[in-house]
Amino acid sequence: MNRPTRLLSTAAALVAWLLLAPTAQAADAPAGCPATLQHTFPRLQDEKPQSLCQYSGKVVLVVNTASFCGFTGQYKGLEALYAHYKDKGLVVLGFPSNDFAQEKGSNQEIADFCENTFGVKFPMFAKSSVKGPEASPLYQQLAQLSGTAPRWNFHKYLLGRDGKLVDHYSSLTGPDNKGLVRAIEQQLALPTPR
Repeated sequence: MNRPTRLLSTAAALVAWLLLAPTAQAADAPAGCPATLQHTFPRLQDEKPQSLCQYSGKVVLVVNTASFCGFTGQYKGLEALYAHYKDKGLVVLGFPSNDFAQEKGSNQEIADFCENTFGVKFPMFAKSSVKGPEASPLYQQLAQLSGTAPRWNFHKYLLGRDGKLVDHYSSLTGPDNKGLVRAIEQQLALPTPR
C-alpha cells in the first residue's frame, strides 16, 4: 500500500471511529434514551441541570422562544397545546434565545415573563444559542437532521416517541396550525417504543 492510500485509509478509519464513538453524554444516558434527547440543560427557573432523557417515549415539540418578538404570542398557543395533549404524551420544550436580538433578559426575567404573561407551564430551559457555531449540541443535531437551523424565533421541531425527527415548522406555523396538530396527533397515536 503506498503512502497516500495508507493516509486515506487511516483518515477514513478515524472519521468512522469519531462518528461511531459515543459522546460523554451518550455514555451516561439511560438505556433507551434516543440520541436527540441525550442532552442536559439548566432549567429556566432555577438553572438546575435537567436531562432531556426524562422525556423519552413522549412526543416532543422543541421551540426556540423570545420575549420581544412578533411571534411571542405563540406562547399562549403552545401552552394550550401542551395542556390539551400532555396527558396523552406530548411535551413542549422551550429554549429562549437571543440569537435574533429579541431576548435580552436574564433567565429569571424570562421565567417571570412567561409565567406572568402567558401562564407557561411547559418545561423551559436557560437561554442558549440555537443557530450557527455557538448553537447548543441539541440545536446543532436538529439542524443537521432537518437540514434547517431556526431562521427566526418560534421555529419548531417535532420528535416522535422514538426520538426521531418527524418534521420541522417555521415561525409562521402557529401552534394551532392544522398540519402541526395533525402530525402531533398521529405521533401520539403510535405506541411508546420499548
